[in-house]
Amino acid sequence: MKLQSISFARQVSLVVALSAALAGGLAHAAGAPAMVTDGVLTGPNGMTLYTFDKDTAGSGKSVCNGPCATNWPPLMAAESDKATGDYAVITRDDGSKQWAMKGKPLYYWVKDAKPGDKTGDGFNKVWQVAKP
Repeated sequence: MKLQSISFARQVSLVVALSAALAGGLAHAAGAPAMVTDGVLTGPNGMTLYTFDKDTAGSGKSVCNGPCATNWPPLMAAESDKATGDYAVITRDDGSKQWAMKGKPLYYWVKDAKPGDKTGDGFNKVWQVAKP
């Protein structure tokens, strides 16, 4: 579609929408490692994030390792990532880095197939969707 073939009002709407999307993306990239979508935290890939009741908030540690982490992949942080706001970076047992929110490590659920899925919520009564 050529820009000249659409109305001025439509052009302005497109510019506003693109600007908002770009600003949101930059804010996400520069700040928090997660976004709020429909009241729950989601990772950069749009997938739902979870917390594990057996993790102790503020301990700086995840107790979900080995086979647990295969089913509940951690929201990984880069070595250079730093804490921001309610988000902290913790060190996992294998030395890798993971994001935590309000002291609770954040995880994905391997059985969520697409953004918006929340199939891990309440799993074994110890996994909960992460909320801001």
